[in-house]
Amino acid sequence: MEVKDQLKIALVQFDIVWESVAENCWKIEQMVCDYKSEIDILVLPETFNSGFSMNPEKLAESIDGNSVEWMKYLATRRKLVVCGSIFIYEKGKYFNRFYWVEPEGKIVTYDKRHLFSMGGEDKAFTHGSLHTIIRYKGWKIFPQICYDLRFPVWSRNTHSYDLMINVANWPSSRSEVWKTLLKARAMENQCYVVAVNRIGIDGKGIEYSGDSSVIDPKGIKIFKAENREIIETVSIDLHHLHAFRKKFDTLKDGDKFELVL
Repeated sequence: MEVKDQLKIALVQFDIVWESVAENCWKIEQMVCDYKSEIDILVLPETFNSGFSMNPEKLAESIDGNSVEWMKYLATRRKLVVCGSIFIYEKGKYFNRFYWVEPEGKIVTYDKRHLFSMGGEDKAFTHGSLHTIIRYKGWKIFPQICYDLRFPVWSRNTHSYDLMINVANWPSSRSEVWKTLLKARAMENQCYVVAVNRIGIDGKGIEYSGDSSVIDPKGIKIFKAENREIIETVSIDLHHLHAFRKKFDTLKDGDKFELVL
């Protein structure tokens, strides 16, 4: 596969229509079609097709359902990677599943490990058990979903990834936590962090302020979205990352431990 030192990543921050798959897919498609910049990876929020509803019986799809087919269609049509999370029903269980869909047809998935018990997510869904690393054009990419961000052991980098992608429905009442943890994860793991959150008010009356961001390995914010619908492309540089790690490699001095799943 082609190696790209620079990846152009488009963040799609928008107001998710509550429990309406067709409207959300149409809305995203219009935003993308009206956007003329070059894109390698298109990042959508957590549960981009429905919002963070605890109604999986109504909203969860099969692995070949409409939302996955739409992601495949968009990836092929625009010749880019599409990623984000949706609710999936598989083998009698419900998952909050991250999908990574490449234009050539390759699909990688990750099931949310840390379920938000205070919102009842652990009662409606099954915990993921696999630590997933995606390899794409010379990059190693670590996907996360929302609440995963709070758990540094899960995010621990031992030179295993270059880019963390977190897709979220993170409420505005905890926006300072969101912004602080994103910077912390970038600095402690010496990686780029791309984080995409939603805006608006969901069907449960919870408000979201966006704050979608791209942060470099030094913790410097390259991009931060305001509280509005936006699609924005940010370039990240693998050569810059490797040069920084070579000069100031804190990862090699990290404590050793075993992650028990």
